[in-house]
Amino acid sequence: MVVLSVFAACDFSETGGGEGLGQPEASRFTLVTLASGFDEPMRIEALPDGSILIIERKGAIKKYDPKKNVIDTIAILPVFHGLEDGLLGIALDPSFAENEWIYLFYSPPTAEPKQRISRFQFDGDSLLLQNEKVLLEIPVQREECCHSAGSLAFGPNRMLYIAVGDNTNPHNPGYYNSIDERKGREYWDAQRTASNTDDLRGKILRIVPMDDGTYRIPEGNLFPNDGTGGRPEIYAMGCRNPFSIAVDPVNGWLMWGDVGQNTIDDPSRGPISYDEWHLTDTPGFFGWPYFAGPNAPYTHFDFETGENGPFYDVEKPMNTSPNNTGMAALPAAKPALIWYSYEESTEFPHLGTGGKSPIAGPVYHADRYTATGAATSPKFPDYYNGKWFIAEWMRDWINVLTVDQDGKLVGIEPFLPDEPFFHPIDLKFGPDGALYVLDYGTNWFAKNADSRLVRIEYEAGNRKPVVSAAADVAAGALPLTVRFSSEGTFDHDRRDKLTYLWEFGAGIPTSSNPHPTVTFEKAGTYTVILTVTDSRGAAARTSIQLDAGNAIPEITLDINGNSSFFWDGRKMDYRLQVSDQEDGSLDSGISPTAVNFYSIYGKSAETMESDATVSAGMELILNSDCRACHAMTELSVGPSYAMIANRYQDDPGAVDRLAKTIISGGSGNWGGYVMSAHPQLSVDDATVMVNYILSLSKVNIAELPLAGNFAFDLHDGQDQQQDYVLKADYTDRGNPPAKALKAERNWTFRPLELQASAADAFVQCEVDRQTGGVRFGADGGHVLLKSIDLTDIKGVTLELDSIRSAGRIEIRGGTPDGDLIGQIDVGEAAGNAPLLKQVDVGATTLSGDLYIVYRETKKTKLGNGAFTLTRIIFNRQSSSAKKGIK
Repeated sequence: MVVLSVFAACDFSETGGGEGLGQPEASRFTLVTLASGFDEPMRIEALPDGSILIIERKGAIKKYDPKKNVIDTIAILPVFHGLEDGLLGIALDPSFAENEWIYLFYSPPTAEPKQRISRFQFDGDSLLLQNEKVLLEIPVQREECCHSAGSLAFGPNRMLYIAVGDNTNPHNPGYYNSIDERKGREYWDAQRTASNTDDLRGKILRIVPMDDGTYRIPEGNLFPNDGTGGRPEIYAMGCRNPFSIAVDPVNGWLMWGDVGQNTIDDPSRGPISYDEWHLTDTPGFFGWPYFAGPNAPYTHFDFETGENGPFYDVEKPMNTSPNNTGMAALPAAKPALIWYSYEESTEFPHLGTGGKSPIAGPVYHADRYTATGAATSPKFPDYYNGKWFIAEWMRDWINVLTVDQDGKLVGIEPFLPDEPFFHPIDLKFGPDGALYVLDYGTNWFAKNADSRLVRIEYEAGNRKPVVSAAADVAAGALPLTVRFSSEGTFDHDRRDKLTYLWEFGAGIPTSSNPHPTVTFEKAGTYTVILTVTDSRGAAARTSIQLDAGNAIPEITLDINGNSSFFWDGRKMDYRLQVSDQEDGSLDSGISPTAVNFYSIYGKSAETMESDATVSAGMELILNSDCRACHAMTELSVGPSYAMIANRYQDDPGAVDRLAKTIISGGSGNWGGYVMSAHPQLSVDDATVMVNYILSLSKVNIAELPLAGNFAFDLHDGQDQQQDYVLKADYTDRGNPPAKALKAERNWTFRPLELQASAADAFVQCEVDRQTGGVRFGADGGHVLLKSIDLTDIKGVTLELDSIRSAGRIEIRGGTPDGDLIGQIDVGEAAGNAPLLKQVDVGATTLSGDLYIVYRETKKTKLGNGAFTLTRIIFNRQSSSAKKGIK
C-alpha cells in the first residue's frame, strides 16, 4: 500500500515528465531499415565496430555489416525450437573488444530437456560453435508450454543476469494464477518453479562468468552463497515470463518486462491480468504466482473443490505446494514499477489497450557515446539522458520513462508515436548513440516479411532526407532486369536539392538517376543501396534485397468458356499448369503433391469487402492486435477464423457469447489457446467483429485435383452475391545461391447478376451498402469491376434508380477512358421507378478491367446528382457447342 501512495504523488500528466521542456520534434529522427524478412528474430547486440548481431529462434545467428550494408548468416546453432524454446538470448562479454566472447541462452536438442547458457568465440566473420564453454544448464520440461524467457544482460562488475521463464502451462480454467496442486497437474503449478527457492525457473539469475568457462556467485544475491535458503544464483524470483531484461550500466538497476496472465476479472479470487515492468537495485521476491501488479493478492484456490481459500499474505507469503522442493517461507513480495491490463490504464498514461507483452529496452546515457559532430552524428540528444526506453510487443509502440535517482517513476512519454512498428522485440543503443530496433513482425511463430532491423538516428541540425526505394520485381531468372524507383523520397528542409546514388553490388556501375533500370547477370542475393544527399551534405540511405538466378514459378489455369462468371448448372473443364524455369513443369520435374489447389465458395477474403457488416468487422480486426494470433484459414497461435466460423455456424447464441469473450478474454475452448481480453472494445464493435468471423461459416473450402471438371453447384438457394474462388500455390526448390520462391494465383468467378455495391472500386460515387446502390455524384464518376471476361456475354443490363438528370453511361475496358465497349443515353425522369437499360457488347472481347462511367449531359432543377445504379446484369449468350479447354 505504501507504493500506491508514492505513485499518487507522481505527476503522470500529458507532459510525460519533461515533454515540452526540450523534447526533440519527431521530424528530427530518421528510421533507416537495415534488413528485413527474418525468421522469428529474438535479440540484437551491437558490436564495437557498429556491426549488429541478430539471433533467430530457430538457431540462426546473423550479422549486419554497416560498411557493406549487407547481412550474413555467420552460424546456425542446433536447437530444440518447439513450444517457446530455441535460441533466445545473446550478450557480449564486457571485455569483448579484447576477448571476442559471446554468450548465448539456448535450448539444446538433447533427449534430456534443458536450457543452456554457453560462451562462444567470435572471430569477426563467424561464431566458432566448436569452442563452446557451457556455464550453466537449467533442467526444464518440454511436455507442456509455456514461458522460456531467455534474455541475457551484463551489469557492472561483469555480473551476468539471466532471465528464465516459469516453464509452466498457464491454461487453467479462467486463466488465473498457476497454482494447480492436483496430482498429475504439476506442470500447471508455478509454485514448483517461480516461487520455489530450489529451482532456477521463474527467476532472474546473477552470476559472474570466469575466464575458464565456469562462474562464481557474486555477493548480494537473494540467498547466501552456501546455498542455505535457496539456490545462490537467484537474484530475483517470483517471475512469470521475464522475457526481456536490461541493466542500467550507471546505476546498476536491473529492469525487466514480465509477461502476465490473461485472467478473467473476478475480485473474489484475485486481480485482473497484469503485465508488468520492474526496476530494482536489490534482490527480492516479485510475487508470481501469488501477487500481481501493485502486490494485489490472489486466493489460495483449491482446484479440486473449486473453492477459494484465504488471500496470500504479501508480507509473509508461504509456498505450501506439494510440488515445492524449496523453502516454504518466502521473502515479502515486491510490487511492479508499472502494471497494466487490457483496458486503458488509469494509473499510467500512454500504454494503450488490447493484447499485452512488455519489452524492456535500454537506459540512455549520453556520455557513453562520442559525437563526431552535430551535423553527422546519429547520437540521441541529452534530453534522453538517464531515461529508460521500453516497448510493447503487441501494441507496437515505444515509450520513454523518466525515473528519479531512487528508481521511482516520474513520467511516461511516447516516442515517435506516429511511426509504425511491427511487434518491437528488442531495443539497443549502438556505439554510435543511435537506437536499433528489432521488429519481430506481425504473426507469431512465422517468418514475417515485415520483420526488420531498424536504426533510429537523431539529427540536431540540418535534417537528412527521408529515403524511399522500390523495385518492380524482387526476384527472377538471369538476366534479371529491374526498374528501381525513389518515389516518395523527400527532405524536411524543403529548399535542399537532393542527389541520388544507387549501388547495386560489386562489378555493377552505380547510378545517379532517381529511377534507374539495371540488369543483373550473376546469380545471388543483392543488397541494393540508395543513398540520398541534400545540398548541405546530409545523407540517408535505405536498401532493397533482390534474388537473381531463380525465376518465380508460373501458374496458369486453362479452362473452357468464360473465366469470370458462374451460372446455374455450369460445369467447367480445367487444367492447372505449373512451370518453373529451374524446376521444370508438372510431372516433369514438379511433383503434383508439391502444388496446392483448392476452391473457396462464399464470402472469401477476396470478396468480403463488398458486404457492409463484413467490411466494418474486417476493418476493426485489421486495426486491432487480432492478426498477431489469428489467420484467415491457417492455424497460428490461435485458431483460424475459418475454424471458429465452422465450429459456431449453427450456434444461435454464438454472437453474443463470442463478443463477450473478445472483450473479457478466455481460454480452454481451443485446447491450450488463450484469447486475450479487449475491454477497450464496445459490445457493438465486438459484435461486428464476430459477425465478420461467423460469415466465414458459409465458406466452403475443398481441395481440387490439378485437372478435371469443376461444378458450380454450391450456390443453389444461397446468397447469389457470393463468389467461387480457385486458389493455387507452389514453392519452388530454389536455385542456390538464390532462395526458394512461392507463387500464388487466385481466380474469382462472380454471379452474372451483381449488386452495384459489389464492384471493386468507386470514384466520385456514393455507395449505399444497405440497398446495394451506387449513386454517381459527378461527371466522370465510375465503378470498376476487375478482371472481367466477356466471352459468351452478349450484353450488360444496368438497373437504374432515382434518375435526377439526363446523362450517358459508358462501358469501357482497361481504364475509365479506355476502349468504348458500349453506351446508353438516359433521359431525365423524376421519381424513383427502376429503369432497365441494356448495353449490347456484341462480339467484344475483353479480359481485364471493366469500367461503368457516368457522363453528364444536362443539369436540371431536380438538383445535383445523377443516376443511382442498383444492379449490373451480364446476359449470357444462348447455349452453344461445348468448347474445349482454351
